[in-house]
Amino acid sequence: MTPQDAWNAAYHQLELQLDRASFDTWLRSAVFLGYEAGIYLVGVPNGYARDMLQHRLYRNIRRVLSDVAGENCELRFEIYKGDVGEPEAPASDDMPLFKFMAQQPPAPAPEPKSLHQAVIPPQRPDLPESELNARYTIDRFIVNQSNSVVYEAALAVSDYPATVYNPFLIYGGVGLGKTHLLQSIAHRCAERGLKTVYIPSEVFTNDLIDAIRNRTTAMFRDKYRTVDVLLVDDIQFIAGKETTQEEFFHTFNALVNFNKQIVLASDRHPRELATLEDRLRSRFQGGLVADIQPPEYETRIAILQMWAQERGMELSSNVVDMIAHKAPNNVRELEGIFNQIAAQSRFSGGAVNFNNARETVERFRRPREHVQLDDIIQITADKHGLTIEELKGARRTGKINRARQIAMYIAREMTEYSLPQIGEAFGGRSHTTVLHGCNKINDELESDPILGNRIQKIMHSIRRGG
Repeated sequence: MTPQDAWNAAYHQLELQLDRASFDTWLRSAVFLGYEAGIYLVGVPNGYARDMLQHRLYRNIRRVLSDVAGENCELRFEIYKGDVGEPEAPASDDMPLFKFMAQQPPAPAPEPKSLHQAVIPPQRPDLPESELNARYTIDRFIVNQSNSVVYEAALAVSDYPATVYNPFLIYGGVGLGKTHLLQSIAHRCAERGLKTVYIPSEVFTNDLIDAIRNRTTAMFRDKYRTVDVLLVDDIQFIAGKETTQEEFFHTFNALVNFNKQIVLASDRHPRELATLEDRLRSRFQGGLVADIQPPEYETRIAILQMWAQERGMELSSNVVDMIAHKAPNNVRELEGIFNQIAAQSRFSGGAVNFNNARETVERFRRPREHVQLDDIIQITADKHGLTIEELKGARRTGKINRARQIAMYIAREMTEYSLPQIGEAFGGRSHTTVLHGCNKINDELESDPILGNRIQKIMHSIRRGG
């Protein structure tokens, strides 16, 4: 079998194995150019296809080709024009940074060690989306007079994406439910089979940086330009970041032009984001901009009663009233206080005592800035018989991973540090890793009083300084 025959046979097998969209987009126009020193040279029409095939689909193509040829095969994808013509110029609609990258010489192909043993190009996983919280569903969002408009709009966007409000931007203060609503929309759209991506804006920036550094521009575009619904939380953080704004502008236009839904959340109205480019500000205000207000007293009562019912707790009316009055500003603070009291209830094995609940609330509301992440890591490691290096390192044994998740959970409960800041303190882990760990511990606390008791003892030691 000649190399041409092997490629033809592999090509037809790949047409059957890959999904239609991937094959048509990236491999349909590929042609066999030649065979040199054990490497199959394959021509593709542009840099996007080359990047995708070299970095994302390489293993699949190599495996099929090796099976057909009866030996380990390597491939190199090159831009071609016509049959074997000169390299094609970058496409005119490239985003600015990708234009620059297209002008750079391609990364050298790996040198084969021998005819049958070559260096496999490093594989990079798909760009990750942020994890959705299973509790952030639309049926758990308590509706009141002040947030009924934003709630109804969220329902409409979920049921009729890119039809009624596009873009849809929610703004309001910290802990009022913006993330809850965005993830509710994401859940409903994903359940309907729509390709849905929810991310904080920092993930978009980080993915862009990775795409530039790793030359995975096709993956970047494939992730953000082929979705049905894109939801971006904390969009205010792209203000002042010129490159991120430039690339988001093109992503925004591409999605809207293809009638795809965009949902955004911000802590302020777009007109108040002073360092946001005018062209983005005008686009953000081109759909529906809705604010979300702090929950009224009656709403806070309803939220507390829902949480108590979900956990099978008995809260007297005076305890519920006391909690509602102590956390008037946002739902996040309300939830923090409730979780502390719920933990107390599990430890005592019965109903919540009013005096104990009041003490818990007062302790929760004390300033927490004096608690440092280093102290949490040190004391949690000590309590589990581990070193700081083990807790922050790359090892993932069951014992270490469990202690690490507990420490992350405690850090989120006892400090005001953000998820990225906590992740950085734990060896540079991503905010999604921190969120996953915190959610896992939080879920287990509902049915594991022993775990809750252990965490309370660790937190008590942290407050005492060791």
